[in-house]
Amino acid sequence: QVQLVESGGGLAQAGGSLRLSCAASGRTFSSYAMGWFRQAPGKERVFVSRINWSGGSIVYADSVKGRFTISRDNAKNTVYLQMNSLKPEDTAVYYCAAGGDLAIMGVYDYWGQGTQVIVSS
Repeated sequence: QVQLVESGGGLAQAGGSLRLSCAASGRTFSSYAMGWFRQAPGKERVFVSRINWSGGSIVYADSVKGRFTISRDNAKNTVYLQMNSLKPEDTAVYYCAAGGDLAIMGVYDYWGQGTQVIVSS
């Protein structure tokens, strides 16, 4: 069992930055791929980024490529999402998720409760 707790959300101006963190419980964190997703008001939850267990494989959605950076610290059981050059369309609830081999297909086993990000223009 893995519990995920996101933090770092808040209000930012367009062009600004925020850093999201996702702290995981459990001793098997390093074996999981980790993903970030977001859900804007009235829209479905969509993929943002994924990092494999070692950090050696990273994928971004086209909408955030070049602006967001995912990373992980397995010693701290934490995954991060550095968000730069924020845009109003980045406004959403951001969720982190942990998954096994099927994460590459978008299947995740555990989800956090989400953290709100609001970007003002």
